[in-house]
Amino acid sequence: MLEQLEVPIVQAPLAGGPSTPALAAAVSEAGGLGFVAGGYKPADALRRAIADTRDRTTRPFGVNVFAPSGAPADPRIVDAYARRLRPDAEHAGVALGEPRFDDDQFEAKLDLLLHEPVAVVSFTFGCPARRVVRALRAAGACVWVTVTDVDEAVEAAAAGADALVVQGVEAGGHRGAFADRPGRADYGLLVLLQLVRSEVALPLVATGGIASGAAVAAVLVAGASAAQIGTAFMLSPEAATTPAHREALRSSRPTALTRAFTGRLARGIVNRFQTEHGADAPVAYPEVHHVTAPLRAHGRETGDPELINLWAGEAHRLAHQAPAAEIVARLHREAQEALTAAQQRVFGAGARASVGRR
Repeated sequence: MLEQLEVPIVQAPLAGGPSTPALAAAVSEAGGLGFVAGGYKPADALRRAIADTRDRTTRPFGVNVFAPSGAPADPRIVDAYARRLRPDAEHAGVALGEPRFDDDQFEAKLDLLLHEPVAVVSFTFGCPARRVVRALRAAGACVWVTVTDVDEAVEAAAAGADALVVQGVEAGGHRGAFADRPGRADYGLLVLLQLVRSEVALPLVATGGIASGAAVAAVLVAGASAAQIGTAFMLSPEAATTPAHREALRSSRPTALTRAFTGRLARGIVNRFQTEHGADAPVAYPEVHHVTAPLRAHGRETGDPELINLWAGEAHRLAHQAPAAEIVARLHREAQEALTAAQQRVFGAGARASVGRR
């Protein structure tokens, strides 16, 4: 699949709001690979999103699915965290959601993708079983797995993945780790690309903090087959990013990792909710996600950026407000220019010296 792309740019799935069929189709139409986010969508809603995307483009696109991972958290720690959030809920005039552990309708979505296959099915939060990978490949899909360290890369390769999405710690949104463990090592993207390439002979899609053509060029030189980009598309008109989130993306506010909103580690622009509750948030996904959902919905509806999970990568200030196709074209052009300039720096002096010695 990757070798068929006209432009080595993949749109990150952007689950939870910004993802739309219009965005996925626009990126694919521009020569990259668009993605429909399956995360948080009921299977029927995902079916409709796939159909809508197919109505907008005849080009290949992908669907991302959250792989089942982890186990139910201790209800006592979830209840304790919910009690800390009640003053926020009371001030907003909403009730907190009921905590529950679920698998995001994984089997229903898998059944859908087996019967209505797309070009690529990618998995985040875990590695599907070999039988799942074989079934999807038999249906005609390529299978990608998001990895955040070498052990995950080796596991995904053993399961039969066609490619790995190598996610550096710079990336916005949830960490794609198979297990969310406090204190686990996190790697920057360039380091992780080198480590994974030394152990696994699969095509790599680099993601994390890529918001310029020079960064696209950098990961291609480091061995990636394509760059996956999320935050840089979130100001496009095709994205369903909320006005408050768009405003935050245009700012120079820093990002940080937090479990405050969902109980799973994720990178977002720092706001009041993240600052006040990050230190107390337990490892409890998706229970905390369900608890905070009404509060976050209230923040989106009222335009309050201090209640919203402002997912964004570290380079969010480089995002441009432009149609997705223009963003793809600009990044591709800038990447070509950066590669040409790098070649001149690497070979220029040596070439001139060689000519002089003659």
